[in-house]
Amino acid sequence: MADVFHALHENGVLLLFVILGIGMIVGQIKIKGIALGAAAVLFVAIGASAWANSYGVTLSIDHLIGRLGLAVFTFAIGIASGPNFVAGFKKSMGPVLSLLVILGVVGTLSYVVGHKLLGMPLALVAGTFAGATTNTPALNAAGVASGAENVATVGYSISYIFGVIGMLFFAGAALSYRRTDTDTPTPVANRTIRIERDDAPKIGDIIEKYGEKVRFSRLRRGETGPVVRPSTDDCLNRDDLVTVVGPSDLVNRVVESLGHGSSHSLIEDRSELDFRRITISDPKLAGLTVAELELPRRFSATISRVRRGDVDMVGEPNLVVQQGDRVRVVAPTSKMKEVTKFFGDSTRGLSDINPIAFGIGMAIGLLIGELPILTPTGETFSIGAAAGTLIVGLLFGYIGRIGPFVTAMPYIACQVLTEFGLLIFLAQAGTKAGSQIAHAFTGGDWWRILLLGIIITTAYGGLIYLVMRFGWRSGGTRLSGILGGAQTQPAILAFANSRTAIDARVALGYAMVYPMAMIGKILVAQILGGL
Repeated sequence: MADVFHALHENGVLLLFVILGIGMIVGQIKIKGIALGAAAVLFVAIGASAWANSYGVTLSIDHLIGRLGLAVFTFAIGIASGPNFVAGFKKSMGPVLSLLVILGVVGTLSYVVGHKLLGMPLALVAGTFAGATTNTPALNAAGVASGAENVATVGYSISYIFGVIGMLFFAGAALSYRRTDTDTPTPVANRTIRIERDDAPKIGDIIEKYGEKVRFSRLRRGETGPVVRPSTDDCLNRDDLVTVVGPSDLVNRVVESLGHGSSHSLIEDRSELDFRRITISDPKLAGLTVAELELPRRFSATISRVRRGDVDMVGEPNLVVQQGDRVRVVAPTSKMKEVTKFFGDSTRGLSDINPIAFGIGMAIGLLIGELPILTPTGETFSIGAAAGTLIVGLLFGYIGRIGPFVTAMPYIACQVLTEFGLLIFLAQAGTKAGSQIAHAFTGGDWWRILLLGIIITTAYGGLIYLVMRFGWRSGGTRLSGILGGAQTQPAILAFANSRTAIDARVALGYAMVYPMAMIGKILVAQILGGL
């Protein structure tokens, strides 16, 4: 094996892809139905690096490659989460502030247990805290504040592995109750209603009462009238048939309010109005809202649903569409070809990474990550490339378009960049940790470091789990993402994604707490190291 390790030592690119390939093979192995997925790449990299070190060979992937992978990963996560993140930001302030309080409590616990009870030097305590919360920028802050970077690194290396494994346990616990989540998106349904009211309610008034998530796509007057596209000014008369689209619970309420569900479906009558799923492939339409597409004016057509990935959404007016979305359009049969041409309906470009937005967004994010921030102790720190690119990605994903400049990317492209960036980062981080661990365990303090690291990770993960689940009533799916973001650990996100088939709530939870978790850990590590 020594020859093999020497060959990998000489070729970092070969090492990277060997670890990726073997890691993903291991990641597919299921034990009691559970697989690690991409998170296995981290552990394979740690194991390979530590094994090579026993032969006197250092396996390492350049840190710039790992930094690039992490920045790409967080930027793509931000783009994908942006449209929904800002809408829920006000609701997230409580959980985010709770997380900062938890970090303060865990930092205090680290000082008391590590320094006062176990007699560890503060540099070692600070480094152990950084490893137990798997945060490299916090390690840098601990090293600078203490003036003993080597000591801090030893603590980081030994506590890092349980920092990942321990939080994987809490993420698994969160996912174990996800079937009872109350924030599960309600399935989109459509029903044909026979009107039984005599007061001729206006469609616009009904939408105002139940919200924009309810859409009316078809209307037929009487028994033999033509099927037409209704407008908000139309009034509904007794015995009219109307098709309503929206979340199933709202649709049921509308049915009860207007009449009863009809056995006759207007969707089956395609003589006047047709419907079709059409792919948005024209980049000029990306970043526009459903209202800005002006389909009623252009084609007398309506978007009833938008499918993004595996999720159906109601085509409400303020919904921003992305390249690669599949829209369900209801339009006059004679106009359907024009509508299809308008959207493009092609698979070409769906994996386009939008190089302009990608380049400019990454550059801005990297610059933000390097900005010096002054602390109460007079020291400065930066939030790092990962947090900077995440923030810019969230803004770009939310805005969608600035004039002719499209800031978003197709859903498929985001998923590809997310996974590729994640795998590169995990491989690099694992080789770095593996080479350090072998040296760290030769010291006499390793058991104190390991014990303190277990206490820190367990207390941190346990408090987050309890506060978010029982205090803020967070669903298990979102909580698994919150745990990954709070640990600033992509391996936790990869594990949760593999268990939930990349549920959007996981990424939202991750993005919601990641920036503040990053800042909070840096501050705590800096205070511990500087005491």
